[in-house]
Amino acid sequence: MTPNDSDSPRPEAERSAFEKARDEHEDVDPRTIPQELDADPPTGDDIDYPDYPASDHETWRLLVERQMEQLPGRACNAYMAGQETLQIEPGRIPDLSNLSRRLDEQTGWTVANVPGLIHEKDFFTLLSERKFPSTNYVRGRDELDYTPAPDCFHDMFGHMPMLTQPDFADFYQLFGQAALTAEGADRPRLERFHWFTVEFGLIREQGEKRIFGAGIVSSNEEVTHALSDDVTLHAFDPDHIVEKDDYEVYNLQDELFVLDSFEQLVDGFRAWTTRRGLL
Repeated sequence: MTPNDSDSPRPEAERSAFEKARDEHEDVDPRTIPQELDADPPTGDDIDYPDYPASDHETWRLLVERQMEQLPGRACNAYMAGQETLQIEPGRIPDLSNLSRRLDEQTGWTVANVPGLIHEKDFFTLLSERKFPSTNYVRGRDELDYTPAPDCFHDMFGHMPMLTQPDFADFYQLFGQAALTAEGADRPRLERFHWFTVEFGLIREQGEKRIFGAGIVSSNEEVTHALSDDVTLHAFDPDHIVEKDDYEVYNLQDELFVLDSFEQLVDGFRAWTTRRGLL
């Protein structure tokens, strides 16, 4: 799930890529407007399993099988191991409470069930508490290739496997803590960092480029595009990432950043946020 900005007017330097993208579209999908939580969301064992129709399980099966045909040899080892740990399979939509228990056993994270796209303060608060906000509804069959709003396929299949990886799990909690204190232009800077790591991050393993970003592993087209010669690659550099203002949120990515290790992600983020007084 992607953090979002409030709808209050901001100076141009403080506006996020998502705000700018919304301004360019006359018809805004209501699912892309963040909701504020009016109470603590159900977490872990308190999450009920929906009575999904058979068509939803079939959509899930199509999405999982299609991605798993592409990911071996393209996704990083940590992501693939996370898939096995969470026991994500095509047969049925997973139970969020089961996923929460498995995450808790691995890295101390739990899952909070949210109704859809949530306000950035709610999102960051949950991350800072080591709780991952996840929807439990699956996209429609007409949106197999792309949906502008979060759904459980992106949340469960895209994000959760990486939260079984200790360094990444620690980084994501730090991200929530830093984002809660960020003001002004540091807010879109953090959005950029999130975009090019959590959503569209790459890492080198044994000299080869591999995927770990949720926006790539959950996108049928982006999996092959991200590793193609059509993409310009940059070495991981927090200062470069946070000042990058020429990326689009609704198109295939033409430039990506490559980590050497997840330890580098934690150390680099901690160093940058400390210099900015965010941690």
